[in-house]
Amino acid sequence: MSRISRPLVTTLSTLALAAAGLTVTTGSAHAASCSQSYLPLPDPVCTPGALNPDVTQDTLDSTICVSGWTATVRPSTSYTNALKKKQIAEYGYSDTSLSDYEEDHFVPLELGGAPKSEENLWPEPHYGDGTSSEKDSVENKLKKAVCAGDVSLDDAQNAIITDWTTALSSLGLS
Repeated sequence: MSRISRPLVTTLSTLALAAAGLTVTTGSAHAASCSQSYLPLPDPVCTPGALNPDVTQDTLDSTICVSGWTATVRPSTSYTNALKKKQIAEYGYSDTSLSDYEEDHFVPLELGGAPKSEENLWPEPHYGDGTSSEKDSVENKLKKAVCAGDVSLDDAQNAIITDWTTALSSLGLS
């Protein structure tokens, strides 16, 4: 059996990844670019959302409904700032000032979002329509409704992932 040279394998692998919309940098594949056209939502290909398997309808009373619980799972600022810098470039924002973005959990920690998953974190602008502070208000109302038993955890998570700007009205909470 013939052996394929390493440079040829590398070239073929890079071409295959490029065809799939990925690039190779420092040994790992990353999305080549993320679209801003979904704002105020993240690009669903780059940031589809991810859930924390420890948070379920059965564990609400020991997780998200416990005051201060999110602080126990929130990633460090050094982690989120490094990720924010990388993702600002991936989203192609012309404004690269870290302070103009919140490295936001698409599915919030308050609703059982995965704390450190890159699929659940994205650089959400503080400016424009549907700002990060507006999303925070929706998240807080959804958490209260889940903990009060007015809405199931799954329904709240699905409403956030579908469109946080309509999540409250879609669940009859606005």
